[in-house]
Amino acid sequence: MNWRKSTYSGGGEGDTCVEIATLPARIAVRDSKAPTRATLSFPAPAFTALIDHLKGHPSWNSESL
Repeated sequence: MNWRKSTYSGGGEGDTCVEIATLPARIAVRDSKAPTRATLSFPAPAFTALIDHLKGHPSWNSESL
């Protein structure tokens, strides 16, 4: 898989983000700090809906979850 970092990566060392890989019908997501651990994969339409929803709530962050 060809992993790439999110364009919304945090500051600092650049390791506070997620990485994604595009598969034929799915999007895989992993933690950049633990790339050898488990990944999540979503059907492409579901991943797009998730991102669209998050963009609609820009004040959300890990502390508010």
